[in-house]
Amino acid sequence: MITRDDYFQGRDKQFPTEWTVEIEEAAQVIIKRVNGLLAAFNEPRRVNSGWRPAAINAATPGSAQFSKHMTGHACDLADPHGDLDEWCLDHLDVLEALGLWLEHPSATKGWCHVQTLPPRSGKRVFYP
Repeated sequence: MITRDDYFQGRDKQFPTEWTVEIEEAAQVIIKRVNGLLAAFNEPRRVNSGWRPAAINAATPGSAQFSKHMTGHACDLADPHGDLDEWCLDHLDVLEALGLWLEHPSATKGWCHVQTLPPRSGKRVFYP
């Protein structure tokens, strides 16, 4: 299970002027949903990337300019062998029940990206 501290990685204290109540509320939702995902997957994972302030997002290779990480709506979990991504693809019903969307594993080698807001396509599994 992941905690608030795992998700924020101290960035809420490092960048207090960017942290907001709205980000905190969004983070609580994704933490709960990710923990539901990890319980269903039945294997712990660490957070590679949770909330990203603007400077961290800009310095993150391949990150979207308006990444859902910046608003507390996304989480990247360690997935070095791709087994979590593969499990998610085989259990889209679980993602739907949890209210999570998955970035396609071909774009996330080494991590699993999930978010609580649907992408523009509305597809449960999407390409960036």
